[in-house]
Amino acid sequence: MSNSRVSHPLFARLFARASVALDRAGAAEHRRRLVAGLHGRVVEVGAGNGRMFAHYPPEVDAVLAVEPEPWLRAAARSAADHAPVPVTVTDGLAEALPVADASVDAVVMSLVLCSVPDQAVALREAYRVLRPGGWLRFYEHVAAGTPGLRRTQRVVDATCWPLLCGGCHTGRDTVSAIVAAGFSVVRLDRFRFPPGRLPAPASPHVLGAAIRP
Repeated sequence: MSNSRVSHPLFARLFARASVALDRAGAAEHRRRLVAGLHGRVVEVGAGNGRMFAHYPPEVDAVLAVEPEPWLRAAARSAADHAPVPVTVTDGLAEALPVADASVDAVVMSLVLCSVPDQAVALREAYRVLRPGGWLRFYEHVAAGTPGLRRTQRVVDATCWPLLCGGCHTGRDTVSAIVAAGFSVVRLDRFRFPPGRLPAPASPHVLGAAIRP
């Protein structure tokens, strides 16, 4: 039984299919870069269907993968069986991680801060569970840097996008939220994905690393 009461069964199935295609288009390399160099105990927030698991380096001792959506959580558990490091998949919310204070070496957030109800609360939780000097690794689509696309993001976020995409919002200023939560951003790469002539509302991405001071 799910304790988090998050259920998007149609979106979950569409997301799972899309994630395979996006990995082939380059997202798999983004995932590999995201977790490169990690070690020790890791919490992955919003693990989805477990596409990240294959990329964890052998220096990682254990991953606790938190996923509130039941269909995606079941898919993640299947993926965990084939992961190169020990992965435990559990129900839970970004806003209330089932982890003790200052107990993990890294928190990984991949395409999840767009859909949490409150970024500030989710990031405070990440800060809480990280030991001092621990890593926050993030890979997210974010607010556009151009006025035209930014206007488009505001329109779709106020209308159809969250309803169709499991609560996702395209125009959040995620990097500012990470800094406001107390993290020090030490690496940041901005890019459009998937690449194309006409940028989509969710195409501006960031991939970065921050430290809990």
